[in-house]
Amino acid sequence: MKGSRWLPLGVAAALGALLAVGVMLSRNPGREALPSPLIGKPAPAFRLPVLHEPGRLVDSAQLRGAPYVLNVWGSWCPECRVEHPVLTRFAETKRVRVIGYNWKDEHADAMRWLEQFGNPYWMVLVDRDSDTAIDWGIYGAPETFLVDGAGIVRWKHVGALTDAVIQDELIPQLTEIETAR
Repeated sequence: MKGSRWLPLGVAAALGALLAVGVMLSRNPGREALPSPLIGKPAPAFRLPVLHEPGRLVDSAQLRGAPYVLNVWGSWCPECRVEHPVLTRFAETKRVRVIGYNWKDEHADAMRWLEQFGNPYWMVLVDRDSDTAIDWGIYGAPETFLVDGAGIVRWKHVGALTDAVIQDELIPQLTEIETAR
């Protein structure tokens, strides 16, 4: 009888330890939960409205000719707020076009978020209903892709960008694209 009294406490402790390990693994900035099958393949075709000009549609073919970084974000995403200053500093270098991909968001909320935190994007595309996100394999925000001038996906990062991820992963990929031209 005495041993059964400790059983719930033991189960709770085991579950707590398992949860702690999961959280620690998910916070590893260099880890991508699922590798993208898009790497080395053409970026999915799309035709999406522009946040600041809702009547204007931009398609994937219009973005070809120069590389771009596609950053998936939403006003509802706490990690997007964490990565925003890092992304802003990178965008200010103007080394590559940084395109926002506003996902599952209300127009007013997205506009308010950019007004509050600043708009580092060259352009913001909108996928409110997540139709195009499925083709890109997007399953969370933030996610970031590097697409070369020919429209080939060269790199993907799941989670918030950090200065280290930009310096150690994104910039080397971008340099490789630039030197291959």
